[in-house]
Amino acid sequence: LVGVTFFRLHESPGEEPHILLECDDGVLDAVQKHLKLYKIRRKVNIAPCLDLSLWAVVPREPAGDIAGSLAKCGDQALVLTPDPRTEVMGWRLITKKGANLSEIIPGSHIGNIQDYHTHRYKQGIPEGVKDLPPGVALPLESNLAYMNGISFTKGCYVGQELTARTHHVGVIRKRLLPVHFASPLPKDNVPEGAEILTESGKSAGKFRAGGGEFGIALLRLANINEALCLNIAGDKVKLTASKPEWWPKNAGK
Repeated sequence: LVGVTFFRLHESPGEEPHILLECDDGVLDAVQKHLKLYKIRRKVNIAPCLDLSLWAVVPREPAGDIAGSLAKCGDQALVLTPDPRTEVMGWRLITKKGANLSEIIPGSHIGNIQDYHTHRYKQGIPEGVKDLPPGVALPLESNLAYMNGISFTKGCYVGQELTARTHHVGVIRKRLLPVHFASPLPKDNVPEGAEILTESGKSAGKFRAGGGEFGIALLRLANINEALCLNIAGDKVKLTASKPEWWPKNAGK
């Protein structure tokens, strides 16, 4: 999976890793620096795991129906676990570089990175610093409470008071949503944070990321059933937004 880096944290070079951390490779240096800042004098080594590959296993049928075949992956699968965000994202598989995926999961089809992004755009799943810009994205607006990304019992973390108060009040006016464009987006020609407008010209939200006919945007919930458009270099591209089916039944309020 392109754009993802793992770190191995262990007590000595000869030991097995204790923690694997997946992160956007665009913040590789920043994450390493941050972790090293807090290890103080502990004898902990922090380094990228360049010998590993990460795969998203997205089933063409309900994940529960293929659990048996996934369990037979053998020694080539170092880690195989359901994606913790939501069932529609399938499984996360970690292998050694060069592993034979057809042996690990017989009958599987190897797609490309854009296939993966298209799938998660359709489901409204944010990932990485482009979808979740640091210092800009708010956890609840980004639906992290729906994806096992927020603890309301743990403390303390930066922004905890605001996040907890907003959650318990239950008023969230904007959320990240999947969007479908009437025509494919031009490559590398949509500025990040481009404004999405209603038919009357009022701001409905901001574009985050996308490719082809699908993307993800931060939109006001009050506007998602309206006709919307994205202004790209003077041309208006129409789009529609929707609430993902995997959201909790009482979600989106």
